[in-house]
Amino acid sequence: MTDIRTPAVIVNFKAYTQVDGEAALRMAGACAAVAEETGVCIAACPPMAELGSVARSVDVPVLSQHADARKPGSATGWVTPSMVAASGASGTLLNHSEHRMVLSEIKEAVSMCRDAGLATVVCSDSAASSGAVAFYSPDFVAVEPPELIGGDVSVTSASPELVSDAVDAVRSVDEGVTVLCGAGVKTGDDVRAALDLGAGGVLLASGVVKHDDPAQALRDLVSRI
Repeated sequence: MTDIRTPAVIVNFKAYTQVDGEAALRMAGACAAVAEETGVCIAACPPMAELGSVARSVDVPVLSQHADARKPGSATGWVTPSMVAASGASGTLLNHSEHRMVLSEIKEAVSMCRDAGLATVVCSDSAASSGAVAFYSPDFVAVEPPELIGGDVSVTSASPELVSDAVDAVRSVDEGVTVLCGAGVKTGDDVRAALDLGAGGVLLASGVVKHDDPAQALRDLVSRI
């Protein structure tokens, strides 16, 4: 396992065809190569089917895209925190807009992940929800307005107040929780704006995963850190 340092760039591979099978290893390799080249923390979130193979292959933080608040045992089809930890991953996303959880599930999952030694990145869609999940003391809260996810307009330009308000809301609850932001983040300017608004990094997907040259896209993203 490798710790997530800030400022951090977390790349969610989602379930794009560009990362099916061994392509996930190549994408993670691009993350690792640019991280070594630049010294910036770049974390990879591969599809669950490739989580273990990616975690064993690269020296950057590897996160699961999800974990359930379930114990080992009779949990067919669920993803337990202990399973994620055993894969060699450093942590997990929780409550992504494409895999929502109710608050009670988030609370239990954060606790179980903490017990398993996993970092948690809890996604939220507003300043208010960011503050709400901060009460569970995850390591990170990633604020992402769903309407901007996958688009060409960054949250840092479309709704900069959302990021700064989320930072304020989280800090008012727990100053130990770091805020990330995402949705439409694709350039070094977007990342710089996020940091200037008080975020500790970004969570993004298509700007890297669907790029013709993912390594070059990553170099641009970290160019202003």
